[in-house]
Amino acid sequence: MTASDPRATRITLDPRLLDLLRRRLPEVATHTIAAVTEEVPSYAGAFGGPMVDNIENAVQMALAGFLRVAARGRVMDQAQPQSPALEGAYALGRGEARSGRSADALLSAYRVGARVAWRELAETAVAAGVPADMLADFAELVFAYIDELSAASVAGHADELETSGRVRQGYLDRLAFGILRGDPADALLAAAERADWTPPKTLTTVILPSAQLRPVQGLLDRRTLSSLGEPASLPDGLGVLLVPDIGGRARARLIRTLRGRSAVAGPSRPWLAAGASYARALRALDLRSEADEDATYDTEEHLADLVLAADREAVADLRAHVLAPLGDLRPATQQKLAETLRAWLLHQGRRDDVAAALFVHPQTVRYRMGQLRELYGERLDDPALIRDLTIALA
Repeated sequence: MTASDPRATRITLDPRLLDLLRRRLPEVATHTIAAVTEEVPSYAGAFGGPMVDNIENAVQMALAGFLRVAARGRVMDQAQPQSPALEGAYALGRGEARSGRSADALLSAYRVGARVAWRELAETAVAAGVPADMLADFAELVFAYIDELSAASVAGHADELETSGRVRQGYLDRLAFGILRGDPADALLAAAERADWTPPKTLTTVILPSAQLRPVQGLLDRRTLSSLGEPASLPDGLGVLLVPDIGGRARARLIRTLRGRSAVAGPSRPWLAAGASYARALRALDLRSEADEDATYDTEEHLADLVLAADREAVADLRAHVLAPLGDLRPATQQKLAETLRAWLLHQGRRDDVAAALFVHPQTVRYRMGQLRELYGERLDDPALIRDLTIALA
């Protein structure tokens, strides 16, 4: 759409409204920064001390540039920021790349900032009595302007990675592979120094589909390491993230971030020994049921399953050993008695609970347990046998 197009919409805002909007800019900038740090994990705690003032001033300048565009009565396809604003956005993108934040995180910050800025500017416009049709045109102008700024930032981010960032990323990739491989501590320390990577206290392994790797990494701590295609033990189509210092509530936030992404999260381990976290997450890949393929599998919630799966052959041998007294019975009877014994163990002998779990009458439970006591005798009261039965029937 051009200025000569009869459909072109020219925005002409009342000077008094523009003055009101300018006066709100400091407040809008403060709220924008607060929302970004709250909603985009990569920016949590990023703006502190004098830096927050500099960032708020930059946001104010960008918004003030937009109001200058709006004051000239520009049509929609002429809503481009002026050169200083574009140069500032480009420089911001390069700086974010140097800080280790991803383009995804940068764009997330723009989306959050645009939403907050528009909401607050719109509140002022509505209070000033701007008609609905002009408010819609005003919204289009706002988002067109911010799209231009975000595109300039992404270009700056890409250019920075093309130069210094690519070399550092290579070092980071090699560091991640060394951690997963379990390299010696001195080799990992030297690799971290070469990559200019500040080691955290712990790392948590996350295995997830390759297509999810970069989007998720952009939402996490900027020190998060990634590995795609290595090590060789990883099945095709999967990648690995090593997430720093995830414990307590931070782990709960990580699991929420991974929801619906077919991810497996291992335990937190000291960063020099994070290969153990990877080994556990790798073992857990086979434990997910097909029905839960899209769900996040938190190994901390399935420790008993992981123990039982550590040596499946040993568990099978244990099961055969402790169920030997049932060996002379018909297969159907063996199965019923084994199921009853398992429920009896898990419900600590509470007959009604066992019956409810098996969908049978309590008298049936009593009859079956009588059979089992005849087969096992006094051994059924032996703590060692109870332990073995519980493991074997789990």
